[in-house]
Amino acid sequence: MAADKQNEAKVSSVDENKENLAEGCLGLEILQIIKESQQQHGLRHGDYQRYRGYCSRRLRRLRKTLGFKMGNRHKFVGKKITVEMLSDSRYLLIVLMEAERAWSYAMQLKQEANTEPRKRFHLLARLRKAAKHSERLEKLCESPRVDAKTKLEAQAYTAYLSGMVEFELQEWKHAMEAFNKCKTIYEKLASAFTEELAVLYRQRVDEISPNIRYCAYNIGDQNAINDLMQMRLTGGGGGMMAEKLEALITQARTKQAATMSEVEWRGRTVPVKIDKARIFLLGLADNEAAIAQASNEETKEHLYETLLAECRDTIQAVREELKTEAQKQRERGSEESGKVSNMQFLHSYLTYIKLCTLVKRNESMAHTLQAKLKEPQTDEKRGPRPQDLIRLYDIILQSLAELSTLQGLEDDHTFQKEVSLKTLVYKAYRCFFIAQSYVLVKKWSEALVLYERVLKYAKEVQSKAKGFNNSLKDLPDVQELIAEVNAEKYSLQAAAILDTDENVEVPTQPQVKDTTPLCDRLDSFRLDTSLVGKQPNLVHFPPDFQPIPCKPLFFDLALNHVSFPPLDDKVEQKGKGGLTGYFKNIFGFGS
Repeated sequence: MAADKQNEAKVSSVDENKENLAEGCLGLEILQIIKESQQQHGLRHGDYQRYRGYCSRRLRRLRKTLGFKMGNRHKFVGKKITVEMLSDSRYLLIVLMEAERAWSYAMQLKQEANTEPRKRFHLLARLRKAAKHSERLEKLCESPRVDAKTKLEAQAYTAYLSGMVEFELQEWKHAMEAFNKCKTIYEKLASAFTEELAVLYRQRVDEISPNIRYCAYNIGDQNAINDLMQMRLTGGGGGMMAEKLEALITQARTKQAATMSEVEWRGRTVPVKIDKARIFLLGLADNEAAIAQASNEETKEHLYETLLAECRDTIQAVREELKTEAQKQRERGSEESGKVSNMQFLHSYLTYIKLCTLVKRNESMAHTLQAKLKEPQTDEKRGPRPQDLIRLYDIILQSLAELSTLQGLEDDHTFQKEVSLKTLVYKAYRCFFIAQSYVLVKKWSEALVLYERVLKYAKEVQSKAKGFNNSLKDLPDVQELIAEVNAEKYSLQAAAILDTDENVEVPTQPQVKDTTPLCDRLDSFRLDTSLVGKQPNLVHFPPDFQPIPCKPLFFDLALNHVSFPPLDDKVEQKGKGGLTGYFKNIFGFGS
């Protein structure tokens, strides 16, 4: 009876499955599945090889679970999933994982192709393979058993991979059509479903948009370059697309570099003959404008790092040119002592730009940390501390010290005064945060002395800054610092008085330190903070010596008073044998 009931239950479940399949119940959250898998298995750090390994392992598990094996260990027998086999959504997942595995391998090869150009051919083959798998998935989803949402997602996924293939082949028009189709489908899906899914669809649209703009630019739309620059400012187009954007911007600057021949700085005109320096100086204003327009701190930090990297490369190129120029002068024997050449002055200018950018970047980071420092702190996560700001201002002061030693500016008194004044401003801020760190550990007198030092620096800046209004407009406001220091001084004095009162009111312990261990005073209660410290006084250690009973010693005293009987008659008397007996005893003849 039990077996019959089980068979009936199986038959009924099969009938229900058939009814559900007929109604189109098979569904697959394609975008959600691939996004979660990518984030959890390597793509958060750009590790495509790890994600590819995960796809292979998941494919093996799916095939084993569904009994869809490709032959045995001795022979491979290829099989294809057909529409008739779609009794489970995991069959669709198999095709999706095959496409993802091929795509991740292509992206891995794309990273390696930067140093090994031959791998680009393999890259294109794997991308085509991924697009082919996605087309198979789209055809399977055309079955009436699959719901409408999965069909649309499959179409968008196929369009995305097809667009990637055309993009790598530089078929800009076909790539743009595929990406536009993908974007349209995801926008429609985002407007039709819940907010949680809509966020995923919008993220995919944001990823595709830079590719569309890049294709439009290469087709001939000159307005697209402005959109690409705007996307760069907002942080869009990450990863591979970011590299293409940087290459595009460099290409545009290279065309303009031919018109630039010289630069003027600190009243001296310097010819610029190095192409790398021309390109950098042309893009300097654009980079500074981009930093000023950055929408968030993360984007601003990325732009600062990009600018600093370009500046370092340019300085290296100028330094190599300087070495070549010095070698030529030594060969001609025409070395000029005491005069700074144009190339050296250009090197000083580029170093000045690098150091000023470092100061601005660290100052921006300091402002961000100051804002977080004023926010209420929670116990869950440790927030910034004054020590973090001290480190930033140390780096700023180090950069300013390097500025004052630039070659060709030793006799520029105006420049030296500006640098010394900036140094005073940042010293005041550094001193202020050192005082804040002392306040946290309740060292009131040290903090008060440091606050006085801040006021001294601030007043010195105010007295010297009368003739430098234009050059110091980017510096922090010293007047705000003075007001903040005065407020902190009053708070500090009040906190010190309260701390002193608390120490007076609390009943003090005897001045003589009690060294009695805890084991000897268990019957008396006393607050002893040392018991929870690193060296609690619990027992005597090492323990004192204590008297214990010894094992008795026995002495045989009766032996001294015992008289033994004579044994002379029993002892053999040795005779005098003379010389013959002596030799016999030696050689053993007498025994």
